[in-house]
Amino acid sequence: MKNIFKFLFLLTLTVAAFSCDNEDQDQLTISPKGEGEITSPEAGTVYVLNPEEDQTNTIFTLTWNGADYDVPTEITYVVEFAKAGTSFAEPFVVGSTNKTNYSMNVGEFNGAVVATGLTPFSQEGLDVRITSTVGAVGSTPQVSDVISILVTPFTTDLPLISVPGNHQGWDPATAPTLAASGYGKTDYVGYVWLDGGHKFTAPNALGNFNWDLNWGDDGTFTGKLKVNAADNCNAAAGYYYIKANTSNAEILQFLPALSYTETPMSWGLIGNATPTGWDSDTNMVYDAATKTLSITMNLTADKIKFRANDSWDVNLGDNGADGSLEYGGSDIAVPAAGNYTVILDLTSPREYTYTLIKN
Repeated sequence: MKNIFKFLFLLTLTVAAFSCDNEDQDQLTISPKGEGEITSPEAGTVYVLNPEEDQTNTIFTLTWNGADYDVPTEITYVVEFAKAGTSFAEPFVVGSTNKTNYSMNVGEFNGAVVATGLTPFSQEGLDVRITSTVGAVGSTPQVSDVISILVTPFTTDLPLISVPGNHQGWDPATAPTLAASGYGKTDYVGYVWLDGGHKFTAPNALGNFNWDLNWGDDGTFTGKLKVNAADNCNAAAGYYYIKANTSNAEILQFLPALSYTETPMSWGLIGNATPTGWDSDTNMVYDAATKTLSITMNLTADKIKFRANDSWDVNLGDNGADGSLEYGGSDIAVPAAGNYTVILDLTSPREYTYTLIKN
């Protein structure tokens, strides 16, 4: 009897192994039977993306005919973008789905288009295709036809230049930055601690700062810049507000072509919450490690502001009580009397913040 059971057990294992073998063979030979076809949008459709529009609005919907693998199996579709004319040498994978449609809102579509390599605020061609596979070992991918559409993307990132120099080891990649007011602008501003020689550098196509394109003093040391100049700009050790125009054209009410200014800035805390009230400010101290200014002092439950160079010409307040600073902004409320550490952070050009920490 035991021998019969052993025989039946071995027979069962053999049949199971044979069945698995056959199943694996079936999976390995799955192949597409027909090419996919994108049904919308039409080739040549134009998309102009607007940063002012609600970014959650759906703007792009891709639909296609289902791939045919001649077997009842779930199919995975991958949406791919490529800059027109690149033959998908480096396709950008947008996403995947088991459906035969894929939708994107304004923010998602714009982000994918920019990541693909299209230039913001310029109309360029975008190639779109669908790649399909089944969840089986060795299944053959099926690639749809390619359609080309025209897209004008945008960016909300401000253009930057870096300020490498003696103050930080002459490393463009880790240097503090200045920001322009918008895309395509060259009215760069920002706050930087300087200590001797320095230059200005532009990012490369990948957004990385290096020495490929840089500006130094033109040799006259009168606030004029020169591309890839031999001479460094120079400043005594201190905290500065820097303005730089790297364009060959003059910017109205800003700076002449290829020029820069560096104004020493001593920041202080003022207000009726401070011991000296609105009559004078108390100087803040620069921290080289955090690149911020700070002060620790007793404050009453009243109002404060930040003021530069003991003058109201340049002052910062908070219009929205949200920790973000604006020039000439509203007085800042101190919530309760006590000892505070007040931090002024000017490291992100054009996006200045502060923190009140009760000790």
